Amino acid sequence: MYKGMKIAVVIPARNEEKHLPNVLATIPDFVDEVVVIDDGSTDKTPELVGDASLVQLNGEGVGAAIDSGHQFLLEKLDEEFISVVMAGDGQMDPADMKGLIEPIISRKAHHVKGERTDRAGKMPTHRRFGTFLLSSLTTLACGQRIRDSQCGYTATSSKVLKSWNWNDSWKGYGYPNWWLIRLSENGWRVAHVPVKAIYEGQKSGIRLYSFFPKVSIMLMVGLHMRIFRNTLNRPSIALPLTWVTYLAGWVYNPFLFVATHIFDRIHVKGVLRD
Repeated sequence: MYKGMKIAVVIPARNEEKHLPNVLATIPDFVDEVVVIDDGSTDKTPELVGDASLVQLNGEGVGAAIDSGHQFLLEKLDEEFISVVMAGDGQMDPADMKGLIEPIISRKAHHVKGERTDRAGKMPTHRRFGTFLLSSLTTLACGQRIRDSQCGYTATSSKVLKSWNWNDSWKGYGYPNWWLIRLSENGWRVAHVPVKAIYEGQKSGIRLYSFFPKVSIMLMVGLHMRIFRNTLNRPSIALPLTWVTYLAGWVYNPFLFVATHIFDRIHVKGVLRD
């Protein structure tokens, strides 16, 4: 317990026998409950949870694993608590946990997002670039500044978890982005705190060729849905006109592209005949 609040830790893990023991050994003493979600590991991961609770899935994705951990805690803990998500691969420093939960303890936020401020020189270049692009899209979709959308080190009040729609969730690696969009839509206060970036040979399970298109589309849909809902909630004459202009642009630009392409082909043929 920390300052009168129960603290729980959710650890999604898949084939993390190399890193999980150290993650569990370094959990702060003030943590009351730890649950490891083994998402279809083929190594010894489920045998290494020790005194922690264990939930087993069958390769449903990191988002589904975290959801299962949150729901397990809701069933087990009756009083108010904070649920902290730490990866099973050791990329999150337990020493940062107090800073992560403090905004919730002080009632300044309902959800706290870690920001890896020291990524340069530690995170691979392609991952830093991808994080920048997705953070920019997430900022647009959420309507608030997001500097490190892909950091999964988070703390969430049980008040949020009790009202969450678990049937409408993101199962894979775009989970942090999805949560930020939904939190913003529902008016929950989100805070951001600096955390350390730890990279000691861990390999990401993300397949870039499928991850970026899926998450980018999800964020673009989220952006448009947020604007549409704001239009309905705060109607004005200017908003419908803006929507008409915006949609006209989507229709007009492809038409203009096709017309220009046809014109160019006719023009080139004409030049060739001359």
